[in-house]
Amino acid sequence: MDADLQHPPEKLPELLEPIENDQAEFALGSRHVEGGSTGQKWGLFRKLNSGVATLLARPFSGNAKDPMSGFFALRRETFDRGERLMPLGYKIGLELMCKCRVSKVVEIPIHFAERSAGESKLSLREQFRYLEHLSRLYDFCYPRLSPIAKFLIVLLIGWAVGLGIFVLTLQQGMRTAWSPIIAYSGFIFVTAVFHRRYIKAQREFILTRAPWREFALVSMAEWLACAAAAIWLATRVAGHSPVEMFLIPFAAGTIVRYMLRKELMHDIRGLRRELRREEIS
Repeated sequence: MDADLQHPPEKLPELLEPIENDQAEFALGSRHVEGGSTGQKWGLFRKLNSGVATLLARPFSGNAKDPMSGFFALRRETFDRGERLMPLGYKIGLELMCKCRVSKVVEIPIHFAERSAGESKLSLREQFRYLEHLSRLYDFCYPRLSPIAKFLIVLLIGWAVGLGIFVLTLQQGMRTAWSPIIAYSGFIFVTAVFHRRYIKAQREFILTRAPWREFALVSMAEWLACAAAAIWLATRVAGHSPVEMFLIPFAAGTIVRYMLRKELMHDIRGLRRELRREEIS
């Protein structure tokens, strides 16, 4: 529980009761179940922010209505089941529900009092940390599906940026193979941004000792594949359309990227069930 008494200490016996009676493995003091309330007036943005955050956490928290609560209880043996606990930010309860493989959660209604001192932790930085935290939890719970989903998200964003650059070059009168080659550089920049965040968040669990060197090799290989496809299309295929000039080189680069990233283990994410680097050295 928080130390500033925003969480009501008088609710502790009620919070502990379902744990002691083996009715639940995890008990949450909830603001959002019937009988729960908050002393702070939430505006539309705060409500929307909370709703989206809860929805994103649903795969780990089941039907819990307030998985972000910092007022919770669990047995020691449940805690001891936790694997590689390392929460980001202050969503410790969510980390424990996921890593301890909690099967049944009970929510106890509480009144979350108004803040009497200090400042809110809900900053933009903390919201990004929450997204990183969710990323780790998805890696932990879905070690096969999570890398594929992240690959597709980065792919979608990178292609969107590349398409914007490609259209801009066409508007400037560049209708040769240079258009997709230049545009693909934007795609590589997007992947570099995400790769930097990945290294920062998962450094402890990355098996390779030179993640940026391997990233550079993969990027050069995919950029060359894109360039080769663009040059071939420009010199060998008469009457090609701008759509073909964008799609074919970008597809060639993306295929090379997927194959090499998989080969070099770039898509095997951090909090997986395999060994850490220090465990195999």
